[in-house]
Amino acid sequence: MVNVETPKAVSKEKLCFSNISRPVLLELRKQTKGYFDETGKETTGNSGLYLKAFSFLAVFFICYLTILFRSNSFGVALSLYAIMGFAAAALGFNLMHDGAHGSFSKKKWLNTLAAYSINLLGGDAVLWKNKHNMIHHTYTNIEGYDQDIAQMPVFRLNTLQKKSYLHRFQHWYSFFIYGLSSLLWVFLLDYQKYFSGKIGNLKISNFKTSDHIVFWITKVGYLVAYLIVPAIFNGWLMTLTGFLVFHFVLGLVLSVVFQLAHVVENTEFSEPPTEGKVEDEWAVHQLKTTSNFATRNKFVTWYTGGLNFQVEHHLFPNISHVHYPELNKIVKRVCFELDVPYNEFPSFSSALGSHLAHLKETGRA
Repeated sequence: MVNVETPKAVSKEKLCFSNISRPVLLELRKQTKGYFDETGKETTGNSGLYLKAFSFLAVFFICYLTILFRSNSFGVALSLYAIMGFAAAALGFNLMHDGAHGSFSKKKWLNTLAAYSINLLGGDAVLWKNKHNMIHHTYTNIEGYDQDIAQMPVFRLNTLQKKSYLHRFQHWYSFFIYGLSSLLWVFLLDYQKYFSGKIGNLKISNFKTSDHIVFWITKVGYLVAYLIVPAIFNGWLMTLTGFLVFHFVLGLVLSVVFQLAHVVENTEFSEPPTEGKVEDEWAVHQLKTTSNFATRNKFVTWYTGGLNFQVEHHLFPNISHVHYPELNKIVKRVCFELDVPYNEFPSFSSALGSHLAHLKETGRA
């Protein structure tokens, strides 16, 4: 069955959407179901996705083992760490992301395993699902709820946020901060969420005893695998430098791809409604707050796991990204027929330019 229902966030302070009639969502569901019924395809991943995920895993571990067991020059080692960063980002896009949404495979255990690949990168699958699946996918670009845009005081991502003098330069220093983002995520933000029991103002749900155990095993194991063991083989200077290179590449790639989906000139940002009910139906809210980019670029689609089709991903979060190019045709058609917004940039560079222009304008507005 095709699942394009609104994601459900668990919170005493959750907002509601005007979903009584839901004409856009119902039409999207109808035409999407028709596509899968007609083609006979599963909504989950395929052999091409599995091969791609395995290939990125292989590149990641080959680089890691080469750093450990071969006598590398400083420059070669840093190059391998950089390649690990690109491979790790690709694993996040293609393996972890689909797994966390339950769309990687028909088998639940394989989706769970894929989702927990984020723990390989120092994160935590349960915290990610709470932040991304439940909160971001429900309250996209709503100030005070969507934690993906809660990056104060370093950034001012919309005019609803407080402004400081520093923000007028944010379009200049953004890439440097993006490069540090995965380090902050692994060593600060995860612990902040864990000990507070909240993501922003919303309570974390479904954190079991086993999840606590996995969290601490992951965090300790990460330090051992990425710092202590490499330092034994290569010394601390090479290890720490390489570790910073790895994280800078990882953080930069992840941040840029996700920012181009929501923090650009044509997407909307909104305040929480005073009575707790968003005027638009959920599907229309997603269309107004999300944008595609470079959908004709096959390499971008392949590497980013279809996250350049961010509109389709937000409307169909439980369908694998391998189907997004076809679903894109349906979404465009429905948007035209029902006269609702559809946002897209033709290329990666145009979306990046719009993101920087948005940062510049917001930082000075």
